[in-house]
Amino acid sequence: MFKKLKFIIYTRPFMLFVYYFIQIYSMTLRLRVVNEAKWQNLLGQNKPVLLCAWHQQFFAAIRYFRTYSKFNPGIMISQSRDGELIAGVANKTGWHTARGSSTRGGKNAMDAMISHIKKYGLGAHILDGPTGPMGKVKAGVIKIAQETNAHVVPFYITPKKTWFFNSWDRFMLPKPFSKLTLTFGDIIQFTKTENSKQFEDQRLLLEKTMLPGLYVFKS
Repeated sequence: MFKKLKFIIYTRPFMLFVYYFIQIYSMTLRLRVVNEAKWQNLLGQNKPVLLCAWHQQFFAAIRYFRTYSKFNPGIMISQSRDGELIAGVANKTGWHTARGSSTRGGKNAMDAMISHIKKYGLGAHILDGPTGPMGKVKAGVIKIAQETNAHVVPFYITPKKTWFFNSWDRFMLPKPFSKLTLTFGDIIQFTKTENSKQFEDQRLLLEKTMLPGLYVFKS
């Protein structure tokens, strides 16, 4: 029975079901957006943008970012079977997916993301995905930002009412019909570094900048 259920979950019909479920679910949420003009102006000036968020919060932002499909945005998603389902939903919403992570296929996926942002100018990155540890910015985002000269734009979700899963990231699922705020932080731009210490300083800067927006102790 369990094997049969797993087979159903990873089929295209189930992916379509998840896609439409997310669209309907997201429509119930009352979304307030803060500080979006600066990075939108960058897109208007054909300057590359790399949006960054924590893994626990990306679901709540899907509805908002669906409207940016016209820019052909890109995102890295793992090669796991769960990643296959997520990639299918992302592709359906107009996002290009580079498949890979720090544990498998990471270099190829990173190269694909760099090429994509250079060509189209918009990408997103889940900083501590796909398996954590929670709140730990991985080095790949710095490399992508350096190679593309992208403007890094942190964003955070603040919900009024939400559920938190008992997962490594304390995954956040806003309750239906609840209010939430999507806030864009100050733009950061990383120049190429000359040594590993400078690179690590940039990684730590992004981590320190993003940590206040992470829900660590919620239950």
